[in-house]
Order: sequence, then C-alpha cells, then structure tokens
Amino acid sequence: MWHEERLLVGGELVPAEGNRTYPTIDPSTGETLGEAADASVGDARGAVESARRAFDTTGWATDHAFRATCLRQLRDGLVANQEDLRALLIADTGLPHMLTQGPGLDTPIEIVGWYADLLDRFEFREDLGVAEVRGGLHSRWVEKEPVGVVAAIVPYNYPVQITLAKLVPALAAGCTVVVKSPPQTPWISAALGKVVAEHTDIPPGVVNFLTSSSGEVGEVLVTDPDVDMVSFTGSTATGRRIMAAASDTVKKTFLELGGKSAFVVMDDADLGLAAMFSGFTICSHAGQGCAITSRLLVPEAKLDEAVELVAGTMAGVPYGDPDDPGTMMGPLISEAQRDRVDGYVQAAVSEGATVVTGGKRPDRPGFFYEPTLLAGVDPNATVAQEEVFGPVLVVHGYRDDDDAVAIANNSIFGLSGAVFGNDAERATAVARRIRAGTISVNGGMYYGPDAPFGGYKQSGIGREMGVPGLQEYLELKTIARPAD
Repeated sequence: MWHEERLLVGGELVPAEGNRTYPTIDPSTGETLGEAADASVGDARGAVESARRAFDTTGWATDHAFRATCLRQLRDGLVANQEDLRALLIADTGLPHMLTQGPGLDTPIEIVGWYADLLDRFEFREDLGVAEVRGGLHSRWVEKEPVGVVAAIVPYNYPVQITLAKLVPALAAGCTVVVKSPPQTPWISAALGKVVAEHTDIPPGVVNFLTSSSGEVGEVLVTDPDVDMVSFTGSTATGRRIMAAASDTVKKTFLELGGKSAFVVMDDADLGLAAMFSGFTICSHAGQGCAITSRLLVPEAKLDEAVELVAGTMAGVPYGDPDDPGTMMGPLISEAQRDRVDGYVQAAVSEGATVVTGGKRPDRPGFFYEPTLLAGVDPNATVAQEEVFGPVLVVHGYRDDDDAVAIANNSIFGLSGAVFGNDAERATAVARRIRAGTISVNGGMYYGPDAPFGGYKQSGIGREMGVPGLQEYLELKTIARPAD
C-alpha cells in the first residue's frame, strides 16, 4: 500500500530520532498494517525550531500571492494522490469508503482551493480613516498579521478533514505549522506531509508533520514558548488540560471539543423519516464524530412508536468491511475504544436503561460494536451526558417544545444538533433556541469550506473554516501616524 513512514521536518522527509517506529493497526481486522515513525521530544523541538526559523527569516508571512500559489499546488497534489489517499485512509482509520467520498476525503480537498481563492480577495489591511486628536489629524489603519508558529493537534476520526481545516487557513494567514498526528492513524498524516514535500514549493520549515505514540510530544508543542498558538480538536477533558498547560506562556488556543448533540423530532414531523435520519446518523463512522446527534428527543405520546422505528433502522444498518462501498458503518478505532463504548452501555443498563437493539460486540475480527439503541434513559444519566464516541443512541420523551429545548440544552456541550418538523418555520424557531454552533433543520446540510464550524459552552473556543477560520490565525495590529 502506498504510504509514508517518515516525519516531515524542515522541508525533509526524515526518520524519527534513533530510527524509532511503532506499529499502526487496521481497526477492521485488528492486524498490523506496518510501522510509522515514532517522533521523540527531540524531534518535536526540532520541528518547532524549524517552524520558528521559517516564520522569522523567510517572506512566507508577507507574500500573499505566493501562499495562494502554494495552496493551489497542495490541492493539485492531493487530487493527484486522491485514490491512494482513499485506500490509505480506509485502512488506517476504518472510515467506510462511502464517507471518504464526502467529509472523509473528497470534500476536505475543496477546503484547500477555497482558501487559495479567499487569499485573492481577502483584505489584510483595514482603513480606519483620519481622526482629529488634540488638534492634529492622524491616519489610522489595522493590519492583519499571522499569529506565528501554530501547533495543530489532530484526532483520529477524520484526520484528513481536520488536518486540512487547521493547516490550510493557518498557511493562508501566513503562519508556519507543526502538525501532530493522532497516534492511532499515523500513516494518513504522514502521507499528507509527503504530498506537501513532493508537490509544493512551500519553503522548508513552514509545514512540519510529526507522528508519535508519545503524549510527551503534544506536551512539548503546547508548552514550548516558540509556539504562538495551539489548534486542537479532541475531547473536552484533553482540551481543558491543553488550556491549562498553554496558559503558562499565554498562548492563543483554538479548541474544537466534544459534543452530546440532540436530535429533536417535533410533534408534526414525519416520524418514519426522522427515525431513519437519526438511526443512520449515529452509525456514521461508528459514531466517532463530535457533531453526531447521539440524543434523540421525541414527543412522549410517540415515544414507543419512535423507539420501534429507530430500532428497526439501526438493526438494518450494514456494517463490516470499510473498503466495501455498500458498508455504512465500519469499526471503532481500537480495542480500548470498543471497551470504553461497551462500558458506557453496561453502566447505562445498570442504571435502569433498556437495550432495544445492539449492545454487544459482534463475533467477527476487528473492533466492531453493534449499533445500539438505549431507551428508558434519564436525561441526567451518565450515558446521556457524556460523549460516548460510538454507535450508541439514547432516546428521551418530552412534553412540549419548551421541554424539548430544555432537555437539548441540558448539557455541558453545545456543538451541534438537529430539528425535524413539518412546519419548517416552527422547527427553525426551536433550532434557534438550542445553544449549539451548528444546527440542521429537516436534514439541511451545513458542512462546507465556507461554513464556520465550532461549539458553544464546553464544546470549544473559536470557529474552523470559512472566513472566521482564517481570522483565528491572525493578529490585529492598529497603526497610526500623522496625516499627510
């Protein structure tokens, strides 16, 4: 299989210090795919030094046209290697083939071209006009400058999409970047570094890719005083630790964290259609998505009917070999993650929940878990409050619209959500009351390079993609001088 086992540091593809490697596992079989470079603390410091030097001593930060050219080269390089990347992504992550045709691979490549085009029209200087101060006239303006060296720390679930959503706007802004891949999926991250090295004129040190099994590498990136910003996607618990560690050097932090999103079915909704949407959604990539709606809210009068319909949908979801174009759901990323998911299900049962369908490991190789529907779950129960990150849907009944909104907002998270209803305006009114960064009404799809993505509350700080995604990586400098 086409892949890359080396780090990208200082413009060169190099082995890890001491030629250290570690195995990467195919989650659909549990078998070892091969070896990946296992970066050390020394490698991480070398990557930061390289990024710092590139930012401080080259023209990357100021040459907007050159950056646009390099981004277009990156897009073309990704397209040229698209099918090899697809095969590698499926093997490394267990992402089903059908999802690589959307948010897994094909759609994220569009992010690169979108930001290249944005550079052609984005104003890095804003005129504030002339002001009179103490009898004198002063010209004032704002310059938008790159924040500096960015550490981009990426999770395993959608590594191409999330890497590009961090790397590309940071590069467009003029930053230099050190990408730390998730330890579970090193090959796909290293392959992105290979494309940068072999298909672009991006100067040495502007982009660095690290693969590592060690948490110490991430700690170096978060605490190193030469890193100006940390951009992290992952769990809320880890995000809290990153905020605390970054505070010693008062780094700017972007955090895209966990979710426990609600799917609200209105009393006038087509219950069969809503059941199909919610049942399939929780099975997407085996529930390994922070924005997936994992709480289903239905009117109390229709609760039994909804449970039956959703259970039927989930029991019929095709899961198995992620390389099969007909597979809807692949495996969880690891045995540890499957144990974690099963632990939540068993704890829920001990607290009084009923397993309507699923609730166990299937008898097959790989880290699969059956699509699972839990009924009789209190809205305050652990499984209804914490992010499971697996194909586990909990269902709640509600009395009226106000009760539905209250249950939806009864969460430390606020990343996403969905509302289904026959009256689109009423459904939209309910959506506006849900405190979350993205909401789908009647199946509306918000995802795209131009659409800001991020959450309220403990789902994060800041927004990725769109113009706000570029602005995350910019500093504002206000300048004044006596008017001519």
